Amino acid sequence: MEKKIGIINRQSPLGSTTARESLDLTLALSAFNESLSVFFIGDGVYQLVGQHDANLVLQKNFQPMLQMLALYDVEQIYVCEKSLQERGFSLDQLVIKATLLSTNELKKQLEMQDQLMSF
Repeated sequence: MEKKIGIINRQSPLGSTTARESLDLTLALSAFNESLSVFFIGDGVYQLVGQHDANLVLQKNFQPMLQMLALYDVEQIYVCEKSLQERGFSLDQLVIKATLLSTNELKKQLEMQDQLMSF
């Protein structure tokens, strides 16, 4: 039986390489594991919103790579509803398709994972 792995994204996409490293790991794990879930919580929701001018902070824009998640069959992508609302965004502003979860639903999904990795 395959382990359910959850990758939690809590960091803004700018100012560090954490978001890019999380995406790289997600794509790599997807080749070996079909029970992969990706969660965007807190400032992690910024990774999914609009275009970032990564050049201003001397980083490469990785948002186009988010489209690769669908090609790698990563379909369980979840966004914290409260985090999105607190930052003034809505689901239709995200650059990829994701499932909006309430705090309780998010907690249940996280509890279902055999292993969690937080970035």
